[in-house]
Amino acid sequence: MNLDKTNSLKDFEINIKIKLAALWTSATFCYLYGDYFELYTPDKVNSLINGNNVLYSPINLFTASVIMVIPSIMIILSLILKPRINKWLNIVFGLLFTVMMIVIAVGSLTPWYSFYVLFAMVEAILTSIIVWNAFKWPKENN
Repeated sequence: MNLDKTNSLKDFEINIKIKLAALWTSATFCYLYGDYFELYTPDKVNSLINGNNVLYSPINLFTASVIMVIPSIMIILSLILKPRINKWLNIVFGLLFTVMMIVIAVGSLTPWYSFYVLFAMVEAILTSIIVWNAFKWPKENN
């Protein structure tokens, strides 16, 4: 079968800023869904009601909030920041979140948390891709 090039679909290169923003968006959705699905694990709702959970203190709740603000803010920062600071913020935060997700995955190896391990591994892959893309940020052609 002869494939005529006139019928092939055109592909185009996606701007690095858009790639990074899309990757942070995907990672953020995984963080949200993982935490949402955790509500369905045994005794999770009861621990939320009676205050017997890891976030039940002002400092822990604030710390978790700071951690979760970072990927959300990186979506817009990836689009608006100048290349040099953009590259380094994506590398630093991408590495930080990759390591955090690997640690979480290793610490969650139980049957009820297999979904959490899945999310953590996907998140680690996404943030690793962020680091790689930021590291390989295209140079200007002079």
